[in-house]
Amino acid sequence: MPFESFSNIKCFPLVAFITDQNTKRETGRQAQIGNIAAARAVADIIRTTLGPRSMLKMLLDPMGGVVITNDGNCILREVDVSHPTAKSMIELSRSQDEEVGDGTTSVIILAGEVMMKAGPFINNNLHPTVIVQGYNKALQEALLICERYVRLLAVCSLFFEN
Repeated sequence: MPFESFSNIKCFPLVAFITDQNTKRETGRQAQIGNIAAARAVADIIRTTLGPRSMLKMLLDPMGGVVITNDGNCILREVDVSHPTAKSMIELSRSQDEEVGDGTTSVIILAGEVMMKAGPFINNNLHPTVIVQGYNKALQEALLICERYVRLLAVCSLFFEN
């Protein structure tokens, strides 16, 4: 029952939200573009730590110590972000590390690229669910291509073993 009754007086539960005076809430297209920008910012921080020409990052930890690393997961552990999408990207990296133990940098770069590629579709007024449907179709096609290559490799390995 959504309310409590005290004799004949009906009282609805009171919910109070206390927010910072400087907090602004974005909606619609501006929020979507902001989310893409946040994902891109996190991916760009990590992108330069990947590959043979990777660069070290010098970070200042909360205790005032200096951390020098090119490990994407270490960098994301030290970064303090307030944007919800950036927090989700960092949580994605942590989940990847817990489940697989590797690939944290790659998953952040891939997620950032997927978000960046959605930008032009958002600007052309495509609804996000339509964009996600397109990504799902692309995933299904990529899985079919991978299956074909696996079969081809299996046949080739059988041929060359004998």
